Amino acid sequence: MAELKVLFATSEVAPLIKTGGLADVSSALPAALRAIGVDVRVLLPGYNQVMAKLVQYQVVATFDDLPGFPSARLLSSTMAHNVPLLVLDCPSLYQREGGPYQNALGHDWADNALRFGLLSQVAAVLGCSDSPLSWHPDLVHCNDWQTGLTPAYLHFAPGAVPSIIAIHNLAFQGNFPPVTVQQLHLPTSCFSIDGLEFYGNMSFLKAGLFYADHITTVSPNYAKEIQQEELGFGMQGLLTMRRDSLTGILNGIDTDEWNPESDPYLVKQFNSANMSGKAANKEALQRKMGLNIEPDVPLLGVVSRFTHQKGLDLLLDIAPILTEFPVQLVMLGKGDAQLQKTARDLWRHYPGKISAVIGFSEELSHLIEAGADMFVMPSRFEPCGLNQLYSQCYGTPPIVHATGGLVDSVVDCTTETLDDGTASGFTFDGMTDENLYTAIRRAVNLYHVKNKWETLRKNCMAKNFSWQSSAQAYRAVYLKVLSA
Repeated sequence: MAELKVLFATSEVAPLIKTGGLADVSSALPAALRAIGVDVRVLLPGYNQVMAKLVQYQVVATFDDLPGFPSARLLSSTMAHNVPLLVLDCPSLYQREGGPYQNALGHDWADNALRFGLLSQVAAVLGCSDSPLSWHPDLVHCNDWQTGLTPAYLHFAPGAVPSIIAIHNLAFQGNFPPVTVQQLHLPTSCFSIDGLEFYGNMSFLKAGLFYADHITTVSPNYAKEIQQEELGFGMQGLLTMRRDSLTGILNGIDTDEWNPESDPYLVKQFNSANMSGKAANKEALQRKMGLNIEPDVPLLGVVSRFTHQKGLDLLLDIAPILTEFPVQLVMLGKGDAQLQKTARDLWRHYPGKISAVIGFSEELSHLIEAGADMFVMPSRFEPCGLNQLYSQCYGTPPIVHATGGLVDSVVDCTTETLDDGTASGFTFDGMTDENLYTAIRRAVNLYHVKNKWETLRKNCMAKNFSWQSSAQAYRAVYLKVLSA
């Protein structure tokens, strides 16, 4: 058959603009899809950060008459791995100081509905028969609420191609007042329970979930969880109704960027056959973070947003007790002000044992993955998660709450799983201090049994988390939708 053509609409792409895992997926998945013969082109807003990194581009379309929206241009360029990039250039909406969704003070942009309404509308225009481009996609792949209106616009447009929407985190829904429906020039008839109405507001995400031809999530287990009340965030009824059109596909990772054999951020590279670099990176991490240089004390690593979702409150609560094992703890991240304060207080009270950097550093995140002995990720919910995948590649067994993609990617270490070669970390059920403490205790106990710990590390590093199998699964979804 002819080459499959897909428009991949997203609000962030690494390294051009990144706030979380969506950016990593939007960079790696299109590249993996192109590697298996899918003609993917990525559509992205022209934020300040994006425009500053565009070296070469050409104007391929202008949008001067989209009802309710300011004029915009479409720029054609190329991103990593020679993936074609379409940048939506609208200075009045995207070129401003701050992040893609919030200003410098951390407040949502007041016109986010217009900003991502335009992104959704342009994605739909490109998926219609009267698209201004000579390249016409067979399908539009939308991501999260920021492109959630695309399936709705396509539904009401003549000559439209099918669409799928990927849920990266159901908790973020893009909910706005009812008047937004008229402002974005959607039919008033769609503001109903069988449409984009959601508890009295209009919801970008619900629009996508209702009108898209298929829904994907970033792990098989999360696809099940979001059909239940606890993690359905009010959408569980709709998702249950659409369960036959719902597929969970575990994210992969960029194994070129996250590879201990070639990682430029490490002081010494290593692999499963020669693990000496692991100790060298541990010592470098201890020095950099002001920890005591103690090679035999297990070092726990954390790279995370400091939020309630990530469960760091539990870890911070038990941190003083953990130092008595003894263990060391290093944390990198930012977020909730109170959690940041607690982390700083622990750093001051336990010098040499606990250290924290509030912020983000690509270099330090790689060094933590390589230098830590185990990685702690006690998320209350986690659609997929990436750090537990990175950790395993670096021989750093993760300690995780049994939820979402963490369940799909980490096999709890027991006598049986260690013997059969499947063990790759430690899991715990139930979000309590005690359960997290018990899981860390199990990990620390095994750490001191050197032959078993080495076996566990090698198990981790033998796992294949490349995007290849995930890309094949997405291609299968595309073909299923197009054959329906």
